[in-house]
Amino acid sequence: MSGRILAIDYGHKRIGLALSDPLRIFAKPFKTIENQGMDAFLAEIKQVCEAEKVSKIVFGMPYAIAGHDTPKTVETREAMEVIQSGQELPVVPFDERYSSSEAEAELKKMGKSWQEARKLVDAMAAAMILRNYLQSGDA
Repeated sequence: MSGRILAIDYGHKRIGLALSDPLRIFAKPFKTIENQGMDAFLAEIKQVCEAEKVSKIVFGMPYAIAGHDTPKTVETREAMEVIQSGQELPVVPFDERYSSSEAEAELKKMGKSWQEARKLVDAMAAAMILRNYLQSGDA
């Protein structure tokens, strides 16, 4: 299968987005959006999917370290269900444990200041989720 994959790192305040290339080899941060409610979120995702020719969506799921659901997992799953019901692309959950800490470490290695990193960390975390998904062989 080919076509771009959109990865989502859903947060209460900010939502990170990342895209694969059409051959699904590389993952790159796309952008961070402010979470302004489900209607705005769904509209943004629809616009990105159409503009970027997305054929699948990967939704980062914030499971607890031990693997069970947390209140954040439940909130994220509800957001994923809104996206699933709002369009026809396949939407799949993917374990996002450690993606934010990996993103922060990567930004630190790149020499980004705390202020710069804060603006980029959500999209970078989405890219880490997407990279891990692509490497899992499920793409």
